[in-house]
Amino acid sequence: MTTIASLLLAFAAPLAPAAQSADAPAAGQAAPAAEKTFADVPSDAQRRLEESLAELAKLRETMASEKIPLARRITELEGKLVDERGKLQSVNRILDTRTLDLSNLRTQIKARQEETGYLSTLLGEYLRNFESGLHITELQRYRKDVSGVRLAMENETLSEAELFAVQAGVLDLSLARLEEALGGTRFAGSAADAEGIMSEGTFVLLGPAAVFRSNDGAKVGTAEQRLGSLEPAVIVFEDPKVSEAAAQLAAATGSDFPLDPTLGNAHKLAETEETLLEHIAKGGPVMYPILGMAGLALLVALYKWLRMSLIFSPSRKRVRELLAAVAKGDKAAATAVAARMPGPQGRMLRAGAEHLGEPRELVEEVMFETVLASKHRINALLPFIAICAAAAPLLGLLGTVTGIMNTFKLITVFGTGDVKTLSGGISEALITTEYGLIVAIPSLLLHAYLSRKAKGIVDRMEATAIRFVNEVAKFESHAAAKAAASVERKPEPVLAAAGAAGEGGGAGKPA
Repeated sequence: MTTIASLLLAFAAPLAPAAQSADAPAAGQAAPAAEKTFADVPSDAQRRLEESLAELAKLRETMASEKIPLARRITELEGKLVDERGKLQSVNRILDTRTLDLSNLRTQIKARQEETGYLSTLLGEYLRNFESGLHITELQRYRKDVSGVRLAMENETLSEAELFAVQAGVLDLSLARLEEALGGTRFAGSAADAEGIMSEGTFVLLGPAAVFRSNDGAKVGTAEQRLGSLEPAVIVFEDPKVSEAAAQLAAATGSDFPLDPTLGNAHKLAETEETLLEHIAKGGPVMYPILGMAGLALLVALYKWLRMSLIFSPSRKRVRELLAAVAKGDKAAATAVAARMPGPQGRMLRAGAEHLGEPRELVEEVMFETVLASKHRINALLPFIAICAAAAPLLGLLGTVTGIMNTFKLITVFGTGDVKTLSGGISEALITTEYGLIVAIPSLLLHAYLSRKAKGIVDRMEATAIRFVNEVAKFESHAAAKAAASVERKPEPVLAAAGAAGEGGGAGKPA
């Protein structure tokens, strides 16, 4: 492209002067002295072409001479570029590696922080378990250490390493406690007696059992936890031998350990025992009508049982004698036999015997009237027992409702923190229901038993009355049959007499 441009410039250069020379005469109306002809143009162009070619060759030589250093320079720069690219790639690789390492470090740091938090939580939980696992006698011994760890956990100025070191101290403390507990341990402390008076002394702890001896030796017994108290309570031994053995053990002069197999539960159960009157008193005012109803139901049941037991029934022999006299229609004999029969059944049979010879319906009504009167006397007061059996659970339910109401009143005033405060209303609610059922169930059974007994007496009276009425009916049927037979035999002599009278009358009539 450079060569072609040079040639065009070479051809264009001669033409420009020629055009100027052609226009010059016209403008100035005068021709130059030396005017070139058209024949000189090729030679001039040739000359110019040669000059241009020479200049082109010179330029080429210059370019060739300059191209090699430039190529070398380009090669050097390309080499440097390759080196720099290699360095850039190496730096990028290092940067990627460092970025990955930084990300891994961040992940590890986060994991270590989570592990630290988890370990701190575990140590905090271990502290709570350690404190809850301490015997009541050990709380005084380890209270300072446990409180120090709790304060450190709440201290925000401590670093995680410092807090971790403080929490790890609980592990050393628990390991030391385990080593001491292998063969039992002895340490000083204070305990409260039954009156709540604190006394300094020595504890001997062997597993879950602990023994305490005061410094003056006046109080020796088992050390246990009292409900609602964080101080150990001393339950003094009643046996002097056991007390002496425990005192020698606490003074390190003996080896016999007085062990309570129940671990203090026997004492706790003994404290919960109460007399019958104390138990009833906890039921509240509703217990009075329940107990009154129980007493009345029992008295009525005993009275009715005695009355029914004293009701004598006539023997079968007497009944057969009476029925035989009735079958014969012997009123005097039947009345005499019935007079010797005891009880309501005897009264019923006497009433029937006294009306023998009268219509059977009348005898039946008289005996039925006696049965109804006896039934009314026998069943008297039995409905009262049934009423007691039905009303006692309702009174128990009333006591339950009032007890629950009192419990809610106490909850409103004192809250639900202290169970002892709520025990009064709960006891009233449960004890009244208990005694309501205790009264109702026996009353129901007694009513069923006495009702069955009364029904048996009445059923026997009705069965005997039916037999009596049946014998009366048989006697009446036999008497009616005899009367009918006698009536059938009487008409024959009457008719004969009438015939004779007729014949005599006819003979005596006048002719």
